[in-house]
Amino acid sequence: MRTQAQAVVIGGGVMGTSIAYHLAAAGVRDVVLVERDELASGSTSKAAGGVRAQFSDELNVRLGARSLASFGRFREEIGYDIGLHRVGYLFLLSTPEDVASFEAGVRLQNALGVPSRMLTPKEARKLSPLIRTEGLLAAAYSPDDGHCTPEAVVHGYAAAARALGARVLRHTEVTGIELHGDRITAVSTTLGRIATDTVICAAGPWSRAVGQMAGVDLPVEPLRRQIAVTEPVPDLPPGLPMTIDFSTTLYFHREGPGLLLGMSDPDERPGFATDTHDRWIPRLAAAMEQRAPALLDLRRTGGWAGLYEVTPDHNALIGEATSVSRFLYATGFSGHGFLQGPAVGEVVRDLVLGRVPFVDVSPLNAGRFAADAPRPEANCV
Repeated sequence: MRTQAQAVVIGGGVMGTSIAYHLAAAGVRDVVLVERDELASGSTSKAAGGVRAQFSDELNVRLGARSLASFGRFREEIGYDIGLHRVGYLFLLSTPEDVASFEAGVRLQNALGVPSRMLTPKEARKLSPLIRTEGLLAAAYSPDDGHCTPEAVVHGYAAAARALGARVLRHTEVTGIELHGDRITAVSTTLGRIATDTVICAAGPWSRAVGQMAGVDLPVEPLRRQIAVTEPVPDLPPGLPMTIDFSTTLYFHREGPGLLLGMSDPDERPGFATDTHDRWIPRLAAAMEQRAPALLDLRRTGGWAGLYEVTPDHNALIGEATSVSRFLYATGFSGHGFLQGPAVGEVVRDLVLGRVPFVDVSPLNAGRFAADAPRPEANCV
């Protein structure tokens, strides 16, 4: 193994591979991506695959919209079919407070070029006929949103990065980050030492431990989330949008001939467990009965559990450490990381190269919590 790199990226999910690709495409030589397992084996492979620009925070709207454009060009630019379905996102709203919040969000999104709009419950049911509208006040919808295959995005970026000269080290664990004063000098791995002055942490739920290696506090907690897949559903509309009952967080979208569905579980405690369990099923069934009772008749044929990487304000950490030279990070996306991967790869590339990114991400720096300046995102699921 060559033992020197201009930049070492830690983490082989969508963030790490996007960053590695964008750096290599910008002409950075000797980019090394280090992944302790297989590519996409962490949170990315367990994601629901949703892609959207419907957020309450302007930064997230811009990152989501930029990424949607990249996903739309992915086959042409990267050469991989990512199974992109632009079927839209449909948020179902049942409280006046949520309606007001999403109305404000739609105004912001429209001002930034996102074609979202408010719908009546009747209009929402035309798009997503499995729902019941009792108790619904309104819905928010954007036709540009949708879903795609997370693993395909990761492997596409990794292959493109390799073709441009980046090295991807799988089954290689980072064991330490060497410092000389406040300057990074090397990354220690199970394959040996890599001399470098630039490290980018894209380790998802494991980012806090990576940050600690460099003396950087990255307030990220892992939280298990579960997904179920159903048997085939007769007469399922091909254009069924990603449908989210915002008050219960129940969501579903088409997955082959069946449905992929999930929801948050307030009883989950932070931790790295990814085994599946049935403790969430009663709450899931209650949400289905309330909003989509037809789902109760479907047999589960599979499912899995993965990890969210959650920050105190449910918004990302993107930036460069102030206490250590050339330690950058892109983590803590709290459930909307996959869909922002392409745009964040661009942003981190520019931060590494000293360029001005297309959007100012300084409000997402990790020091905002110490400064009592959280950046809340309301449209989280």
